[in-house]
Amino acid sequence: MTEQAEAYRIDAIGLLCPLPILRFKKRIQGLPSGTLVEFLADDPTSRRDLQALCDMAGHRLEWVREEGDGVLRYGVYLA
Repeated sequence: MTEQAEAYRIDAIGLLCPLPILRFKKRIQGLPSGTLVEFLADDPTSRRDLQALCDMAGHRLEWVREEGDGVLRYGVYLA
């Protein structure tokens, strides 16, 4: 992973709904369109909530990977 990609990782592990999505929304403000953001969360509702946010905002949820211990890593391209 490049240093630039590292800068756009958002860690919401340990946060419960709605905090993971609120953190995501806050941290992506000002990032350019097309930026790949890695989002880590362990809240069971994060997948549904992130997909709903992407649908509303036009972002593209590119992939989801299970990391273990209930943590999911999402790759999101910003609109």
